[in-house]
Amino acid sequence: MDAIQKNLLEQIAGLHEVPAGAYNIRANGESAARNTTANIDIVTKEDKSGIDIVIKPGTKNESVHIPVVLSQSGLEEMVYNDFYIGDDCNVTIIAGCGIHNGGDQRSKHDGIHSFFIGKNSKVKYVEKHYGSGDGKGERVMNPTTIINMDEDSYMEMDTVQIKGVDSTKRETKATLKDRATLVIKEKLMTHGNQFAETMFEVELDGEGSGTNVISRAVAKDNSRQEFFSKIHGNNRCNGHTECDAIIMDNATISAIPEITASHLEASLIHEAAIGKIAGEQIIKLMTLGLTEEEAEAQIINGFLK
Repeated sequence: MDAIQKNLLEQIAGLHEVPAGAYNIRANGESAARNTTANIDIVTKEDKSGIDIVIKPGTKNESVHIPVVLSQSGLEEMVYNDFYIGDDCNVTIIAGCGIHNGGDQRSKHDGIHSFFIGKNSKVKYVEKHYGSGDGKGERVMNPTTIINMDEDSYMEMDTVQIKGVDSTKRETKATLKDRATLVIKEKLMTHGNQFAETMFEVELDGEGSGTNVISRAVAKDNSRQEFFSKIHGNNRCNGHTECDAIIMDNATISAIPEITASHLEASLIHEAAIGKIAGEQIIKLMTLGLTEEEAEAQIINGFLK
C-alpha cells in the first residue's frame, strides 16, 4: 500500500501496521490483505462484492478489522458484508472507510453491513469515515447497517465522521429480541457545502429490550444536516433517543426524533436541541490565552469527545 492509503488506514482504523487477529483490508476495490483465526473466518462472497465474517460461538476478547480505503479518483463501488456472530461471544469489530480524491471525478463507497448477533453475545462496533485530497471530485459514502439481535445480546455502535466527506446518507435499522440492548453513539461534523443525512430506526420487539441512541453533531459554513431517529416500542421495553447539535455560520440542521409505542409498558423518550456556541464560553477561553478560532475548536472538540 502507498503512503496515501496507509494514512487513510491510520485515520479510520488507527492502524500503523498489520493488526493482530482477523482482518480484511480493501483498497481501491480489491482485497489488499486478509487474515483469519481459529475462531474467526472471513470468506469472499461468490454472488456479489463483499465478505462473510463468521465468528464461532464462545469466541471471547478477539477483534476483526475490515477497513476500506479508496485513493483512485472516479472509483465507485457497492460492498455487502455480513457478520454471523455465534452465541456467548465478546468481540470488537473495527470498520470504516477513507477516501482520498485528488482528481475531478466522483469517488464513492456504498456499504451494507448486516449483523446477526447470537444469544448472550456482546459486540463493540466502531465505524469511522474520513475524506482527504485537494481534487474537485466529490467524496461520497453511504453506509447502511442492519442489526438483528437475539436474546440477551448487547451491541455498542460508535460511528464517527468529522472530516472531508462531501455527501453521506447513513442508515441504521435494528430489530431486538428479548432483553437485547443496543447503544448507538454518533459523532458528526460537516463543513463547506457538505451534506449529511442520518437515519436510525429501532424495533424493540423483545420483552425487556432497550436502546439508547445519542447523536452529537456540528455543522459549519454552508453545510446541511438532517437527523431522523425512530424507535418503535412493540413490547415491554425502554427506548431513548437524543440529538444535540451546534450550528455555525450559514449551516442548516434538522433534527426529527420519533417514538411510537404499541405496548402498554413501552417506556420511550426523545430529546433534540440545536444551538450556537455561547459567547461567554469563547470569552472565557480567550482570557486563558486562546484565540477566538482556537477557543471554538476547543469547544467543538469537547462537544464531540
